[in-house]
Amino acid sequence: MATFRENDPAFSTKAIHAGQEPEQWSSLAVIPPISLSTTFKQEAPAEIKKYEYGRTANPTRDVLETCMASLDGAKHCLTFCSGMAACTAITHLLSAGDHIVSMDDMYGGTYRYFTKVASRMNIQTTLVDATDPAKLDAAIRPNTKMVWLETPSNPTLKIVDIRACADVVAKHKKDKNLFMVVDNTFLSSYFQRPLELGADVSYYSCTKYMNGHSDVIMGAACINDDDLHNRLRFLQNAIGPVPSPFDCYLVNRSLKTLKVRMEEHQRNSLALGKFLEKHPAVLKVIHPGLPSHPQHELVKRQNYGHSGMVSFYIKGGLDQSRKFLSSLKMVTLAESLGGYESLAELPYLMTHASVEEKDRVAVGVTENLIRVSAGLEGADDIIADISQALEASQH
Repeated sequence: MATFRENDPAFSTKAIHAGQEPEQWSSLAVIPPISLSTTFKQEAPAEIKKYEYGRTANPTRDVLETCMASLDGAKHCLTFCSGMAACTAITHLLSAGDHIVSMDDMYGGTYRYFTKVASRMNIQTTLVDATDPAKLDAAIRPNTKMVWLETPSNPTLKIVDIRACADVVAKHKKDKNLFMVVDNTFLSSYFQRPLELGADVSYYSCTKYMNGHSDVIMGAACINDDDLHNRLRFLQNAIGPVPSPFDCYLVNRSLKTLKVRMEEHQRNSLALGKFLEKHPAVLKVIHPGLPSHPQHELVKRQNYGHSGMVSFYIKGGLDQSRKFLSSLKMVTLAESLGGYESLAELPYLMTHASVEEKDRVAVGVTENLIRVSAGLEGADDIIADISQALEASQH
């Protein structure tokens, strides 16, 4: 296994205890309760003890946000009703006429929002290969207000040097209106903490690894800068994309096992990646934790490990991809990732279908690219199912 950065030995302690103090509840409940109330009594008109209205703030949400901020090494965390709701709120920090520089290889939903929704508000996006900081530097304009990175990228698992890109952004900052977001969904705060490396916002679809049980849709943004946090908090309340208290309870619960889940995801994906590298029906394997990855040395400097994500190019074309996916028995053909169950999909037709075909193909999202989210089943069982499906795909 690769030698990654040494992780925080207190990570699980923070996940279990940060924001969870029983003393904050009159009942001294060890497990934080679910507060479903939409409104809160005021001591006198406009005299608010702590909470006023459920969209603005909620006790259960506060517990989760405190815990998530601790895990990311952040001062602040804001949670949203979905990852794309978080993306939308962050983009609302910009105004008409502003400009975004974004990673060219990213989640299809983010691409769709930037190119087909934000563009209608006169916010233009330039797509660049951010694995080369010089290209990022060249793309920044006087009206650039946000840089959006995704590392590892979805689905080709490219790695961006976060610190190098943060240094580029810092050169262009005339004020706090230019900021850099890193989508950390694929690694979680256990395996990567972008704020440590100079990012302004660590962004998540918590639906994936942070929750890890495929039963919650949620997004989050972790931030250190007080002004940026206050502006985004205002937008969250004004626009209203907040998560339910029950969903906050579920994600807060899931964070308690984040370390042990991510370690097991890593073990399974590495075992699968090594198997795939030797299989004759596989043309290329993409796994940042393997020495064959072109940015493996950067991964070891930047990350604390790697998740369950593996991508590979199957021998053949669309017919072979379809046959492989339809032959899986235990691994489920479905979108999303990061749950305890193993999933496989065809980004070309599924998660990245909203990306223009020329842009898809340009970044390597072709008809024979398979993305696998290795779950928590036995590694031998995952490999056995992938193996039989590969055999079936070639006949």
